[in-house]
Amino acid sequence: MKKNMHLIIKAQGEGAGMLSRLLAKNPNNLYDRTDKEARVRIVFTSASEAETEAVIYATPDPIDLVRGPSAPEDITQYINDREFVTSSLFCSYIRAALGTALNGRPKEEYLPWVGHRFGLELIFGPVASNLPDRIVEELFTALGYDIEITRGDGVYSFDLKSRSTVRRIRLRGEQTLQTALRQLFVLIPALDDYKHYFISGDEIDKIRRYGEGWLDSHPQRNLILKRSLRFEKLIKQFEESGRGLPGPSPESDGSEAPKPQETQETQASSDAEETQESKVRLNDLRYAAIADTVEALPSKAAIVDFGSGEGKLSARLGSVPGVKRIYAVEPSAVSQLRAMERFAKLEGKPGVTVPTPVTGSLFYYDESLRNQDVMILCEVIEHIDEHRLARVMETILAEYAPKVLILTTPNKEYNEFYEMEAGTMRHNDHRFEWSRRQFSDWCSAWCERYSYSVEGKGIGEPTEAFGYPTQMAVFTRKESEV
Repeated sequence: MKKNMHLIIKAQGEGAGMLSRLLAKNPNNLYDRTDKEARVRIVFTSASEAETEAVIYATPDPIDLVRGPSAPEDITQYINDREFVTSSLFCSYIRAALGTALNGRPKEEYLPWVGHRFGLELIFGPVASNLPDRIVEELFTALGYDIEITRGDGVYSFDLKSRSTVRRIRLRGEQTLQTALRQLFVLIPALDDYKHYFISGDEIDKIRRYGEGWLDSHPQRNLILKRSLRFEKLIKQFEESGRGLPGPSPESDGSEAPKPQETQETQASSDAEETQESKVRLNDLRYAAIADTVEALPSKAAIVDFGSGEGKLSARLGSVPGVKRIYAVEPSAVSQLRAMERFAKLEGKPGVTVPTPVTGSLFYYDESLRNQDVMILCEVIEHIDEHRLARVMETILAEYAPKVLILTTPNKEYNEFYEMEAGTMRHNDHRFEWSRRQFSDWCSAWCERYSYSVEGKGIGEPTEAFGYPTQMAVFTRKESEV
């Protein structure tokens, strides 16, 4: 059971036996329903006036999880944790089963107990979140809960981090069942790194309804809204609707919202970075820095953007004067389709080079990409296992041999400025993150092996202690090389 997404609700003390009545479930029967492509079961492991415990768990159909518009050759849809973790998907599965308690509408004789504060223990997990333990704790201690976070330990025969990044959360406190459930239905999706559904104006109504009476006073309110609504227009709409002001229609955000079954590649920007108050996102600063670097180069007619994702950087480079060809190389068919939609909007615009989408990977050599003016790997190398990275660099510098190679990667030291927990990374698919010294030494070592020089730069808002959040290296091939 612990391996499945689950929620345990235990009530103790006065009126504990009312838990089953408020849930509208017979404690002597197994609740077993299949709805929304998942089997939801509720079993009572104890049921007395002193203590009642209900275990709710969901088992989704793994095939239904990956049904959608993905191309048959795209395997990225299968590489996800949605089948196992307690997430926004889990909340959608169990909402109908808990509808009576969430709405506070049990049978009339039990209505007085809707406002009763039980001694509750809530256990849920596994939770996959890039938020550090300290932030997770603040989300729940601010609501009066005592919290215990546990992690699994992994034993491997190869070099891999030994502590699991997923966590199991146990809460204890006094609260009404309705409020406790509503808090979980807001905070569990906020913990989740990905939303499985289209985020629209309907989400505003749900958060306002479930957050009534506690969200506005929560010290992490802004973080909760950003993690839940994701987009500035929706957050603004939430704020305006709270003041009785008319907001934009839900449809106005359709072009910015992620589509269902988002993959790691399409949400590569870190939430640790996104939680910082800034007018410009770090990802936009990276693109601007790369575009400026390219524009200043003497040779920039042909560009290869490796790991181009949904094509945002490639599209931006199309407006750089002097750029004639852009190869947007990406292994994910889903991301590539979105890139093609983006590129199609550039057709016919004066002075803009429309990128050419290319299906490819750093691990498969493509002769047509050899000897180009510029090759770019923006936030790519940290997604590659360190022991495989050497082969990638050998292919780039010895085989592709671009005139200029531009790399960006996170600065590990800056994570402390983000107040991230020691040992955690900015994205759960990062295989490593390097300090400034590590990155500099690594770049210098490659220049010694191949005839390149390198210049290091920083991107983002610097601090005296930690440097820049993103580090960039610009490798230039020496003129004597062909």
